[in-house]
Amino acid sequence: MKEEFEKLAAAGKIEGRHVAALTHLAEAGCCTHRSWGFGRIKTVDTVFARFTIDFPGKPGHPMDLAFAAESLKPVPKDHILARKATDLDAVRHLAAHHIDLIKIVLNSYGGKATADQIQQALVPDVISDDWKKWWETAKREMKKDGHFIVPLKKTEPVVYQTQETSLQDRLLTDFRAAKGLKARILVVSEMLKAVSDLKDKVATATEVVGVLNPDIVSHQRTQPAVALEAIFARDELCHATSLTPATDAVTAAQIWSQDGIKFGPLLESIPAAKHHRALESFKAANPDRWVDILRGALNFVSAKLAKEITNILINNGKLDLLKETLSKLISQHMASSELLLWFGRERNEDYVDILGPEVFRAMLTAMERDQFNEKRSNRLRDFILEDQQLISELTASADIEVIKDLTRALKLSPVFDDMDKRSLLARLVKAHPAVQSLVSGEQTRQDSALLVSWESLERRRQEYQDLVQKKIPANSKEIAIARSYGDLRENHEYKAAKEMQKILMRQKEDLEAALNRARGQDFANASTEVVGPGAIVLVTDLTTNQAETFTILGAWDSDPDKGVISYLTPVAMALLNRKVGDEVEFELHGGKRRHRIEKIAAWKTEAPAVTSAA
Repeated sequence: MKEEFEKLAAAGKIEGRHVAALTHLAEAGCCTHRSWGFGRIKTVDTVFARFTIDFPGKPGHPMDLAFAAESLKPVPKDHILARKATDLDAVRHLAAHHIDLIKIVLNSYGGKATADQIQQALVPDVISDDWKKWWETAKREMKKDGHFIVPLKKTEPVVYQTQETSLQDRLLTDFRAAKGLKARILVVSEMLKAVSDLKDKVATATEVVGVLNPDIVSHQRTQPAVALEAIFARDELCHATSLTPATDAVTAAQIWSQDGIKFGPLLESIPAAKHHRALESFKAANPDRWVDILRGALNFVSAKLAKEITNILINNGKLDLLKETLSKLISQHMASSELLLWFGRERNEDYVDILGPEVFRAMLTAMERDQFNEKRSNRLRDFILEDQQLISELTASADIEVIKDLTRALKLSPVFDDMDKRSLLARLVKAHPAVQSLVSGEQTRQDSALLVSWESLERRRQEYQDLVQKKIPANSKEIAIARSYGDLRENHEYKAAKEMQKILMRQKEDLEAALNRARGQDFANASTEVVGPGAIVLVTDLTTNQAETFTILGAWDSDPDKGVISYLTPVAMALLNRKVGDEVEFELHGGKRRHRIEKIAAWKTEAPAVTSAA
């Protein structure tokens, strides 16, 4: 074709400087354009001086030769893109030979390419099924081959080298070059995957362990989580290579026994894949205390870690103690949003005696608490919205009065926007048509007012003042500062500040509505004839014959440790307007039981002096 292009240049149809470029394009038969992508040259027309090229979405596209010389780049015949275009079936056949296909891709891109580039070249034309499985197999084969450098980080390129290097040498080179204990742990993880292919396992492990042990010592106090992870990697390597550990090496038990170790935060700092191993090591290091410590940590860890903690408790026969902990946290509305997220996902027949409407009320309380503490509870909120069966399952066997109370709580909750709230209320109505009137807005006069103690009313007023005078003005300043950064479409600081503004304004509206409904009370001289707000009620559990005392106060009063409960709680509502000797049924400690009212006393026998709270 070179002679043909030279004739065109002599005739003045193309410029002489374009001859070489056009010759390369014609010989290659394939090309790339910066906008149209890969193309296959179908014909060369020397009469009209143009190519006909098939581009994706532009088949048979004519292109002037001069323009082609300036805008196209030739793609060699052995390039992966050219081979796919000319003989796709042959390339697909090569997919069974992982290394051969990877070598073609790497050579196409100058001897190296990232995992994303390789995937883009092969999926879906060549590999249409499970790419992840194919790629994992390819990586294992490349690591064994000796000609490939497979990086630990996905963003770094896979490199093909003509000189072969043994797997053991490459891993040791990576280990020696790794900066910091965390990076060394990653290399050891790769060694463990390929330990059977190492030529001299003991020599490799000896060198690695000799470096890890001093690193563990230097990290055990400053970064105990990293030190613990390194101990696990070291011990696994010793076991896999039959290397005897040093007698003076730091152990996992020594990490756990250090002063100032915080169990939950340390575990959260360890990769999730190591949580089970870490919990087992903690159990071994604390044979007498591990159950109580794990139960105590449940309410302060992520949902993922909560699952691991509950698994180890159940597997060691501690299901009853676990249920006791869950029941107490849920009934007292002290359960965290992460714990409730795990519980909602996990709900099964093991927890049938705990699952009920009080779980959903605890979820609302947790999300409201997170919102006012400026923590994010989106994960639990999103779960509630996505799980279509959650509300109906939790309320399936509940009394209608409990369902009505739950409906009121959901209507007043500030954690859902109007559309989401309507969706959840619709699920309640579908499961319990009797609450339709509450959802449609027909509320009694009693529903419109909240009886609250002066102390709790003052706390809410202070909360409102703090919101209006501090948090909202501070947020306005953040918005102004973020706006000054320019280009609001890409301004993440501005978007975050505006999102916080929505939350704060919603909190303001909700607090205003609650304060408007609040009616302050001192709950003095309450009647002792029947149970009402301001009463101390002594009851006996007719099943266990144990006594319980409840102090029934305002809507915002709650101190479970002292037996103080709101008059709106299910327990209080079951007791209201009942007399001494009456038997009532309500849920307590995770079970529904009958109780007998033994005594009714007044919380206060006289009103306090008038204060500014009035």
